[in-house]
Amino acid sequence: MQPIPVIIVSYNTRDLLRECLASLALSSLPTTVIVVDNASHDGSVAMVQAEFPQAQVIEAGANLGFAKANNLGIRHALLAQPTYLLLLNPDAQLTSSSLEELVAFLEQHSRVGMVAPRLRYPDGSFQVAAFRFPTLLMSVFDLYPPRGRGFGRLYHHPLNGRYPQDGGDAAFAIDHPLGAAMLVRAATLAEVGMFNEDFWLYAEEVELCWRIRQAGWAIWQVPQATVIHHGGASSSQFRVRSFLALQQARAQFFRLAYGQRFNRWYRRLMTFAGLQRSLAAVWQWQQQTIDQAELRRRTWAWAKVRQVIQPSNQPKD
Repeated sequence: MQPIPVIIVSYNTRDLLRECLASLALSSLPTTVIVVDNASHDGSVAMVQAEFPQAQVIEAGANLGFAKANNLGIRHALLAQPTYLLLLNPDAQLTSSSLEELVAFLEQHSRVGMVAPRLRYPDGSFQVAAFRFPTLLMSVFDLYPPRGRGFGRLYHHPLNGRYPQDGGDAAFAIDHPLGAAMLVRAATLAEVGMFNEDFWLYAEEVELCWRIRQAGWAIWQVPQATVIHHGGASSSQFRVRSFLALQQARAQFFRLAYGQRFNRWYRRLMTFAGLQRSLAAVWQWQQQTIDQAELRRRTWAWAKVRQVIQPSNQPKD
């Protein structure tokens, strides 16, 4: 079989990246490893070069974000004209036969353009990794998580974009996976294009999957393939910036996929939530449960949310 390019975008995740690269040895399939480093300053590049000399390292020179950095790796990988490409996060680790299961599924289903594995946390517990495309109601659930007897079940309900967790090992069609591990056909990327580089950190895989589905390709989760995923290793390093990037990315996706009218309703929802959260922060400050610095941080963050989701701050088509 032709070697499968494994593209890993890393930003200051040296120790997790080491585990990720080591896990690739569990696969019996031939692979070529491409690490795109987003200007890490934790010795990631030196570690890869010293411990995994067979891996190719592309130094981006700056933190380009997930989409643009992945595209650097994808363009490089496509020079070899592969059949499939594995897009893998540095905080994800393959398990025995996981890549084999994903490849076998694509080999057997010619109109499936992308497959993803079941994800588990390092302790073995289940991780939600298959989703329906975002809706306004899902945004409401994110802002106001359902609580209380009976209502908590809504979190894992289809209304909140989830698929049933008790489906066993049977593969099933999905709208999009969590972007930690995705095996995609090169032919699919040739038809729909690579990641939209207007997305910096979040929703880039959602937007790519939207185009894949719109082009008539299917996307499936294959639970027989399991990948360990720590989750949020790079994004947790700058929480406020990540929070703002998430809200801007969602507004971008809603505009591109559903149009400006839907996006207006999203902006109204976020404006209401920002006002409510800011008033709650003022009340907490008055009750002396948070200090003035925390009050400023929260109100500033929600004011910035309102700013970044405005159409004037979203890339034009």
